Amino acid sequence: MSDHELRELAQAAGIAVTWRDVNDREHTVSPEAMRAILAALELPAGSEAEIRGSRERLRDAERGLPPLCTAIQHQPILLGLQGEPEYRLRLEGGELREGRAWQQDGLCTLPAMRETGYHRLEIAGQETVLAVCPQRCHGVDAAARPWGLAVQLYSPHRRGDGGIGDFTGLAQLARGAARHGADALGISPVHAQFSADPERFSPYAPSSRLFLNVLHADPAALGEDALRAALSTTGLGEEFARLEGLDLVEWPAAARLRLRLFRAIFDRWPGDPGFDRFRAEGGEALESHARFEALHAHFYGRDSGQWHWKDWPEEYRRPDAPGVARFAQEHEREVAFHAFLQWVADRGLGAAQAAFRDAGASIGLIADLAVGTDGGGSHGWSRQGQILSGVGVGAPPDIFSPLGQSWGIAAFSPRGLREGGYSAFLEMLRAAMRHAGGVRIDHAMGLARLWLVPNGQDATQGAYLHFPVMDMLRLVALESQRHGAIVVGEDLGTLPEGFRERLDETNLMGLRVLYFEQDKQRRFTPPSRWSPGAVAVTTTHDLPTVAGWWKGRDIEWRAKLGLLGEGNDGREQREERARDRANLWDAMRATGAAEGDMPGEGEGARVATAAARHVASAACALALLPLEDALALEEAPNLPGTTEGHPNWRRRLPGEAGTMLDEPETAARLDAFAQARRSPPS
Repeated sequence: MSDHELRELAQAAGIAVTWRDVNDREHTVSPEAMRAILAALELPAGSEAEIRGSRERLRDAERGLPPLCTAIQHQPILLGLQGEPEYRLRLEGGELREGRAWQQDGLCTLPAMRETGYHRLEIAGQETVLAVCPQRCHGVDAAARPWGLAVQLYSPHRRGDGGIGDFTGLAQLARGAARHGADALGISPVHAQFSADPERFSPYAPSSRLFLNVLHADPAALGEDALRAALSTTGLGEEFARLEGLDLVEWPAAARLRLRLFRAIFDRWPGDPGFDRFRAEGGEALESHARFEALHAHFYGRDSGQWHWKDWPEEYRRPDAPGVARFAQEHEREVAFHAFLQWVADRGLGAAQAAFRDAGASIGLIADLAVGTDGGGSHGWSRQGQILSGVGVGAPPDIFSPLGQSWGIAAFSPRGLREGGYSAFLEMLRAAMRHAGGVRIDHAMGLARLWLVPNGQDATQGAYLHFPVMDMLRLVALESQRHGAIVVGEDLGTLPEGFRERLDETNLMGLRVLYFEQDKQRRFTPPSRWSPGAVAVTTTHDLPTVAGWWKGRDIEWRAKLGLLGEGNDGREQREERARDRANLWDAMRATGAAEGDMPGEGEGARVATAAARHVASAACALALLPLEDALALEEAPNLPGTTEGHPNWRRRLPGEAGTMLDEPETAARLDAFAQARRSPPS
């Protein structure tokens, strides 16, 4: 078996067999990595015969129309067919159109359409869904120069939240933000986690991106009396109060308490027609998730070695297996409980969005869409044909991570998506936009390519896998327009060539972060020159807060945890930060955002106010201020590269959700942000 044949197969499957690092050095992907990623794509390459068979499968897929084809509104529709066959087109609204295709530049061509949507096309003896998509996503009114805040949902305190920020607190925070003039509120991911394993709580490694984290549901959502009765029945009143008073979320303890309370409420709950409708509308997807949660509790609860669904008995490893149906029938009440939790959570998130919009926000909540899921979760189990198995998402070596990164999460399969008519991708987008005025796509480069690492291998032993970026961007635009939701793409890091241009063409807004807007001489770029089609932010959840950056808290943490390399105490990083501080203060004085002498390292609050003004003045279509910077806090929500030693995803904010923005210093900073936003960029 020759490496040449393996490389040809890999390239045909969308695997980049070479890649360039940050120093522009070319690397060749190992044969072992190619085979592992090909196996994940269900294209075995362990022998010459397997390579020939896999190549033939790829050719077969190219011979006919896929289950879904995309086209752009008002542009001729191009199909990979021969000849000039007759066609029948049944529009989404029911209208029937018939005609004959023609050849244009060697491609079978149909007339342009003005009607966007998912239409049914019959042509040349084949049938497909024709998704006619707008050129651009739903956008903001850039002339109005809207602004908003960003929050880690678990972090705001609310009296009665039991130790975890919830959707009721989110509604209170949103109304407070609207009082100060905010149009948007970006929130951390609220994807479903693992009820049977509360030790897992990273919002970016969920069980499913189709459903919600039920720990953000308010235990009093069905009435204060129901919660009081549950606290009395369980005897958890003291623990409830203890957890609520902590400055860090104790996820395992708070999760167990919340689920016990919900179970006590469910045991006394008389039922509701709204729940019955919700469950019926949720259909197979909701039923599969509820069944998974019950199965996971059943198997993992009795044997910790059966955490992953691949380790369950064979008859339970697929949602359509007879054993699963039998289990669901025998444990009907348990399955209903998990559907009930989703109903309560869904109502809570919907109410928060409605409260924000009713208070005057023009955009509303901006949901966060994680780049992948834990492969052992509900999404991987229920959508096996469209999610990769055996490889995880990560990043190649770069300046910040010389050994690369392996995040241990599973991603969609580009081959599986095409063959499945993008159904898993579309249901994920619709779930994210269901109760939101916008969506932030984490690691948006994943629409074009992902760095995949075979399970058990170092991040350096990975390869880029390409995705059908044009189809995916078109579908994002279509769903964005149908839901009236803006789309933000986290485009930080190494980008594929031409990717930002594609985002601009689609009106998918990238991020412009204060710290990164520098030239090669490390001088800060004036905000008036930041990208008009992007979102301006002071920081992100993976970066230090402004006050923390100014003080060097991130350097202190990295030195303390040994993340700067052996023997590195951070002296070089502190010297570099001192230069950056001076440059930033000069830049902020130049825009009028700051005045006077440069503050000392401990004067983070003053710098946070100046940074807020500076970023708000950006030419960007939207500006967001994370709550940590609105409050001038020094500690960040997350320190990348750590799982222990730093309280990732646990910090709670001072004050009450409904009133924290009204504290004099915070209110003044928000007013400064809003005033700078109202002034056109100079």
